[in-house]
Amino acid sequence: MERSVLFFDIDGTLLSEVTHEVPESAVRALKKAQKNGHLLFINTGRTVCSIPSEIRRIGFDGYMCGCGTCMVYGDEIVFSSSIPEDRGNEIIREAAACGIGCVAEGMEDVYFPERMTRFDSLEMSRRYFRRRGMGMDQPLERGGFAADKFFVYSDSESDVKRFLDFVAADMDIIDRGDGTFEIVQKGYSKGTACGYVLDRFGIPLERAYVFGDSSNDLPMFEFAIHAVAMGKHSPALDPYTEFVTRTVEKDGIEHALVHYGLI
Repeated sequence: MERSVLFFDIDGTLLSEVTHEVPESAVRALKKAQKNGHLLFINTGRTVCSIPSEIRRIGFDGYMCGCGTCMVYGDEIVFSSSIPEDRGNEIIREAAACGIGCVAEGMEDVYFPERMTRFDSLEMSRRYFRRRGMGMDQPLERGGFAADKFFVYSDSESDVKRFLDFVAADMDIIDRGDGTFEIVQKGYSKGTACGYVLDRFGIPLERAYVFGDSSNDLPMFEFAIHAVAMGKHSPALDPYTEFVTRTVEKDGIEHALVHYGLI
């Protein structure tokens, strides 16, 4: 069997947002795929510090993190790119001026506002990371850290246009729905991450498979020929989807790997 490379989103693709677990069927299928000689990469919007332990335990060959801003292969950080600290501080200040809830994501930690905000989703995220021992040591407003990307929250009181115009010169904006946006350095995406891995390992595009469910997976769906959407996924992926598998909870990963003859 010729070696292929498989790229997986985490949340809603491998890690169920219903059970908050990786199904046993997915772990079993991934192990079989590795045994068959295929390379397995995480390709996530999460920065490297926030890869869940249940994902790391599976034993992926590498991790593309922060929407393509960092690559880890084995124990080596192959490359990383952070937003200059001065520019990051400007973005944080502008978010506050525009009534935007802002979270900075770096290689070392995730940085939340010092005070509780009016954004329920932001506060849910704060609680999630605190349960994992993150996002507690240094508040967003203090600065002094390097951010790889931002995740922001808005509502009817926010001046969204002003904020997005402010970041547009050097950042790409991913609309995640419900007034939330991922703010990523221009030139980096889940698609560029796929291209870097294929070039590094000399694997042709036709032997790359991408698996995802949300709008920030769109760049890798646009990049790939074999694009697999989970049973529950964003409609934004539909024009680029080759195969719709089952949901995470209904053994969607295993089903897709069998469908393509990868296991």
